[in-house]
Amino acid sequence: MGKPILERLALHRPELRAWAMYDWANSAFITVIVTTIWPIFYTGTVNADKAEGLARHSFVSAAALAVVAVLAPLLGVLADKAPIKKKLLAAFLFLGLFSTVGLAFVNQGQWLLGGVLFALASIGASASFVFYDSLLPHIANDEEMDRVSVAGYAIGYLGGGLLLAALLVLNMKPELVGLSQGSAVKVSFVSVAVWWFVFSIPLFRTVREPTISTTEANSNRSLLVEAFSGIRDTFTELRRFPNAFLFLLAFLIYNDGIGTIIKMAASFGIDQGLAKNDLLTAILLVQFVGIPFTFAFGAIAGKIGTKSAIFAGLVVYCGVSIIGYFIDGFTLFGYEVTTRTLFFVLSGLVGVVQGGVQALSRSLFASMIPKDKSSAFFGLFAVFERFAGIFGPLIFGIIVTQSSSKNAIFAIIGFFVVGGAILAKVDVKAGQAAVKG
Repeated sequence: MGKPILERLALHRPELRAWAMYDWANSAFITVIVTTIWPIFYTGTVNADKAEGLARHSFVSAAALAVVAVLAPLLGVLADKAPIKKKLLAAFLFLGLFSTVGLAFVNQGQWLLGGVLFALASIGASASFVFYDSLLPHIANDEEMDRVSVAGYAIGYLGGGLLLAALLVLNMKPELVGLSQGSAVKVSFVSVAVWWFVFSIPLFRTVREPTISTTEANSNRSLLVEAFSGIRDTFTELRRFPNAFLFLLAFLIYNDGIGTIIKMAASFGIDQGLAKNDLLTAILLVQFVGIPFTFAFGAIAGKIGTKSAIFAGLVVYCGVSIIGYFIDGFTLFGYEVTTRTLFFVLSGLVGVVQGGVQALSRSLFASMIPKDKSSAFFGLFAVFERFAGIFGPLIFGIIVTQSSSKNAIFAIIGFFVVGGAILAKVDVKAGQAAVKG
């Protein structure tokens, strides 16, 4: 007989399920606040001028990203110097929760208040993931790592997708529950905070705080001094793990392409004349297609190896860029393939690979770093992940202003090609052996 389903999915122990549930909890913030309802509300209602609102939202998003990029290494080292990973996760979780609830009190014209609250909520969400990710090598063994990571992403897709679907119905038909349009939006923000809080509880109740080495525990220096010293030590220690560093460089580049497609998808669709409902449907498509295919990537990685599975995902992303270039449509065997059809094809393909590539990237990195330095190294991972959201959109914007959005999305293929070429040089077995011995 085969393994039980939970064991095949690497969800057979309580701590594995509890860890994965935090992705379910946090994804509500990503889908509702970062991707859909809040940006629409902020740019179209809070700000009188949509173009000005979009600019402000972009600036606030970049500022929050920069803050996390600066803080992540310090916080990561701090969490490795004392048994406080879960405490720091909780602190940033509550920063995110209270700031998200605050969004419900933002009204028309209060663009500064809305921007500050969104920035704080984003910092809380992003920083909490530094400590969440760093718990992975402490709850999963080497054989489970890939499957546990993809389970988290897949469950996150499901949770974020379910809440987003419910809230889209609420915002489209608020009269069904006796609410006005404005009240429905505000209820949406509060519901995200409640969802985030409730489904975070299993992690705090079930996942144990990792122990630290006796040397770290007995240090007489203050934690802050230790943390700043530890940042230097982390970069120094990274030299001992050249394959982990090479992977980070590859990740920085190809994840920039992934992030650009995620962030620019809605704007690209609007530029191609798609209706708002089509865009929202496409976002839901990505969420729900991502659930089974993220799990599938875990199984694929078990057959062909994690690096090879990531390569396969990058090839699909190259196809996304190519199809985006032909988004105007064409005739195939006498059948007219429309822009709308191609956009849904693009959304489906992104759903197929997005969660798998990102989940396997997380687990591959986790397998090539020392467990007792997991927070520090995932602090660096967070820095590379955040900076991966800067260059792609910048290049995309420059090409759009000089040419067209079709040329811009085609140019993104360069990130996947270059990132893949660097990834090819990563010796995974040597990287994993360096950690063990």
